[in-house]
Amino acid sequence: MKASAVLFFFCTIIFSTISIAQVAVETPEPPNIKSVQFRGDTFTGELPTIKLGMPLQLSFDDIIGDEHDYYYKITHHDADWTPSQLAQAEFMNGMDNVRILDIENSVATLQLYSNYQLTIPNQFTKALTKTGNYLMSIYDENGKLTFSRKFMIYNPQFFVGVQIKRSRDLNYVDTKQVVRFFVDGGDQLIINPKQTVNVVILQNNNLKTAITGIEPQFTVANKLEYRYDQETAFWGGNEFFNFENRDIRGATAAIRYVELKSLYHNYLYTNIARYDTPYTFNPDINGNFVITTLQGRTPRSEAEYAWIHFSLDYPRVEEGQEIHVYGNFNNYVTNESTKLVYNPKRYRYELPMLLKQGFYNYIYVFVNKDGTINREKAIGGNYWQTENDYMVLVYYRRPGGRFDELLGLGSSNSSVITN
Repeated sequence: MKASAVLFFFCTIIFSTISIAQVAVETPEPPNIKSVQFRGDTFTGELPTIKLGMPLQLSFDDIIGDEHDYYYKITHHDADWTPSQLAQAEFMNGMDNVRILDIENSVATLQLYSNYQLTIPNQFTKALTKTGNYLMSIYDENGKLTFSRKFMIYNPQFFVGVQIKRSRDLNYVDTKQVVRFFVDGGDQLIINPKQTVNVVILQNNNLKTAITGIEPQFTVANKLEYRYDQETAFWGGNEFFNFENRDIRGATAAIRYVELKSLYHNYLYTNIARYDTPYTFNPDINGNFVITTLQGRTPRSEAEYAWIHFSLDYPRVEEGQEIHVYGNFNNYVTNESTKLVYNPKRYRYELPMLLKQGFYNYIYVFVNKDGTINREKAIGGNYWQTENDYMVLVYYRRPGGRFDELLGLGSSNSSVITN
């Protein structure tokens, strides 16, 4: 009887621990925080997946421009983004909860702002020593969370081969792209892979559309094969629209005209919905953006901010449904700042958005009443020919291990898609 009570007690503790484990969710930046760029060794700002030992950089602007103090905190997470069991000293050499010291104020710009830049390693955080998922959280001087972003560190011990295929389902053969891949452990024996291996499949570095929970179909020696069809299929989408305003005063192929008020206003040409048009290849950077300017040598502090006026020719949607502009410039978030409003006089959707000078990719997405994005009913259409980047992340929990290691990363591009 006593043994049963003890067993019940420990089971209750374990269940309570599991139930209160919080899944890490990114906190979007407030209106005064702009141009968040989070990257590893890439030129463009994107979801960083960096090799163990490589530097990581975060930069952002505060358009209040009065040099607020901001602090950073880094936490380690398992493959499902629940907190790992590691103590900070086990994954970090040094400390966090330190003020960001690298600050530059804007120079000769109409919009005043302060640019903050954090590089790891630095004098306080000397190294992140474990692979896996991380969350970078930025706090103000009052200890209030300002925003947070996810990143990953990997150590390539597994080889991951990735292929992009057309769907075998005739209902989706013209609209979806299928990711097939294998994981080769090499000299490392992968034990009980259905329980110890977790894979995450990404399209265009977008965590919000990631496919997870896929088990290997079969194993050949130490090689795991994933040859699914619909389970690992993504909607093809369409190429991103783009604009460039590094010359803040000049019209371009995407910018119809420019006005100078208190700030510059760049009016884009009206975009059309492409769901009922033939696919046309248009080179893009798959949703990313680059800060650049011709008005100065240092985009970090000399690039201007301008009101970008988006315009979409699309019929009025049903009440409760919305159209948003979508891209990595705001981490693929849809909220009030990305929502277009229908103009009945011009019969189109419009949105002004304050963005820093640069080259931007964007698309328009249809948001359902429940807040989800309707990818099947894509405003730009879904085409198997669309050029997309794909990445497969492979996590492994070793026997007796206390956290999920990120030991494999494979990538491919749908430009080499095959039947």
